[in-house]
Formats: sequence, structure tokens, C-alpha cells
Amino acid sequence: MKVFLNKLRALYIIIVGGFLAFAAHSCSDDIYNDSEFVAGETFTDSNIRLILIDTLTVSTSTMKFDSIVTSESTRILLGKYTDNVFGTVTASSYMQFLPETYTIDSEAVFDSIVMVLGYDNYYYNDTLQKNTIHIKKINESIKPESDDYFYNTSSIGYDEDDLGFFEYNPRPLAGDSITIKLVDDFGTDVFSKLQEKDIVNIDEYRDYFKGIGLLPDDVDDGSVIGFSKSSENTYMRLYFSTDTEYESEQDYLDIQIDATTTPIPFFNSITADDPITPLQSLTDSKTNLESADSNNQSYIQAGIGIAMRVQFPSITSLYDIPGSGTILDGTLKIKPVSQSYNDHLKLRDTLAVYVVDQNNDLIETLSSTSYAILNRDNQEFNDIYYEIPISYYLEELQLKDRDIDDALILLPTDYNSTVDRFILNGNGNGENETVLELTYGVYDED
Repeated sequence: MKVFLNKLRALYIIIVGGFLAFAAHSCSDDIYNDSEFVAGETFTDSNIRLILIDTLTVSTSTMKFDSIVTSESTRILLGKYTDNVFGTVTASSYMQFLPETYTIDSEAVFDSIVMVLGYDNYYYNDTLQKNTIHIKKINESIKPESDDYFYNTSSIGYDEDDLGFFEYNPRPLAGDSITIKLVDDFGTDVFSKLQEKDIVNIDEYRDYFKGIGLLPDDVDDGSVIGFSKSSENTYMRLYFSTDTEYESEQDYLDIQIDATTTPIPFFNSITADDPITPLQSLTDSKTNLESADSNNQSYIQAGIGIAMRVQFPSITSLYDIPGSGTILDGTLKIKPVSQSYNDHLKLRDTLAVYVVDQNNDLIETLSSTSYAILNRDNQEFNDIYYEIPISYYLEELQLKDRDIDDALILLPTDYNSTVDRFILNGNGNGENETVLELTYGVYDED
């Protein structure tokens, strides 16, 4: 008990007329963060002390999933940039295409074939730098190796020669799409096989054309751009013309991302090479990189599966406080490291919070309403932080209704469809360290 009280810097508020004080407090907007606490007769008839605690030990670290599913990504990710903490981040994308019809007029003449990539408004890092796209022909079937999913670590073979090549300055917010001309030899081959009815159905087309890969150039250092998976926005377009009595009529055939298969034969490959030394120690998902071993910081990187991990090892020491008590409110506050973000490496307003077990296996989302919300009220003073309401979770830990070895992890809500990264202050970082603020109600004290 003495050890706990020595660590505890608490503000004691003595409340006379406990029921009225409790009732007034319970009218706050937080409603004790859905802790489901009910003030019974024993509570309301007693004197109440509300203890505000902000020195309870919080253990912070970083973990990394072995892989994350990217065949369910909501967008095509493509690009490359180098980060001085997370290393060289590369995103490439692979997908199967099918024509909307297998019939071309026998009198038609091939004109050209292009690839259209529609922006979906997502980007990360510096879009003022030039990006490059290599379009490759995949030479093996797009099928998962062991289950129904592809992962960020998945790979697939493709021909070295480009079907198309394009250098561009990304305009993900101002632009609509980009159009890339593909080599004529490829276009004429597709055209002739459809026109001459060498290919007349889905299976024959899949055997003939496995799909395409979209890759950045090895020397690119700009941004990762999001493109739409929708067949309305991203497709190959085969142009041809037919002579009539008076003029030549232009027509086209669209070849779209295959949405007829479940799962869709598509995935993003996302890698981060040569990060800082502490991050290189994350060799498997069971490894926890303590903040004390990484500059008193924790890290998050979407697309790769790096997450901040938070535990509360001394939560049961609340029982050392004399009297019966309950957690009325609990908020975790986590500050981003100053100068670790800018207009290119943005902070997001919301992070998702998940629960993992001692082996870092994902158990559940914390709740449908519990997110890490970025508080920017004092941004002008460089005082911003993520805050997470976690009273119900802490109450379960304290009452041992939940395994004390469980932990919370933070990731972007769309972590399999983005490459956003974050550097956050862990424990041991002085006034900037991660803090748990508790309101603990004590009653029936002897």
C-alpha cells in the first residue's frame, strides 16, 4: 500500500451530502464513459471521496503484426518514399482484369490500348515530387497460397518488360485520373484473340492474361498515391475503329478489375526497408519493443502493421485505497512527438483502438464508440494529444473480468488501405509522456 501511495499524486475532494454531489457529477456528458456504474443505496447513503489520479503506471511499447490482409484494401496503393524513421516505404499493386464483352466486330481495326487510373483522394508524403508507374504483365495466377487472402507481404511473378511506363506529378485532390498508353503489341494481341474468337469466356481469358502489376520506380522518393478499385474509375480501354460507307466509326472495349471472383484477385504489396535500429528488432508479432528501448517513443505504421501497445500493470493496486470504490472515469492521453509530423506526414484525427492478448493476437475492437480522438484545442501552443475513454476496459481489468495481460493497441481505422505513420510519446518522457487520468469514487470507508 505504501508503494502505491508513494506513487499516487491524488487530489481528494471531500463531498458533503454524497448523493447530491454524485447526482450532479453524473449529469456530465461522459456518463462515466458507459461504465454501467449504478449508484445504489449503499453508495448514496455514504460519504463519497472522488480521487483524481494521474500517476498510475502506464506501460507503452511497439509491436508489429507478421502480416496484414491487403486483398481487402479499399484502394490501389502505388508509390515510394523514404522516411528517416520508418525506412523506404514502397507500395505496389497487383490485380486481375476481365473484358466486359468477348465480341469485337470482324471488320474492326485496332487503334490503341490505354490504362486509366482514377484518383480516390488518398495520398501520403510529398506530392510535389515526381512519381513513376511501371505496368507489368503478371505471369502466374493470382491465387492465395494457403487461405482466401493476400497480405502486404505477398508477392507474385511478372515479366520484366513494361506494358506501360509513366512519369507524373500527382494531383490526387485536383485531378480526376491519369491515362497511360500501353504497348501496341499487347493491345493488338488482346484485340486479335477477341476478334478471332480464340477467347470467348472468363476462364479462357484468365488463362491467357493473368493480370497486371503496378510498381513505382526504384529511385522514386515522393509519395504513395491511392487509386480507385471501382470499374468506373480504373480500367484498361481497348480502342478500335470500323469503316462504314461514309466514315470511320470509333469504338472501345473496357477491360475491368475482376469483381466476379470471391475474394477479388487483388492485393497491395507494402514494404518498409531499413528503418531505425529499434524497429528492426520487431521480427515477429510476439515481440514487444519497450518504449524505454526506443527513445521513450512508440510507433504506428499502417500498411506494415506496426502498432503502439499500451498496458496498465498496476490497475489492481486501486484496491489498496481504503474503502470500497469504483472507476467513474478514465482517459488515456497520448502526445505525438513534436516535429514528427508535418503537412506531408499528417496526423489523422482518429485512430482505432483494439484489444490484443499477451501474444498480440487480435481479440476485439475496444468498443464501437471508443476511438483515439486528436485534441487540437491548444495546437497553437504545440499541445495536442490523442485521448481515449477507457473506463469500462479498466474496470474489467481491476475486477479481473479481463485478463490482466491483455493490452490495447492503436492503429488507423483503415490500416490495410493506407501507409500513414505516427511517432508517439511513451512512458518515461517527462511532461510529454503517456498519461492515464482516473476518477475513482470511494465510499463506505471505515
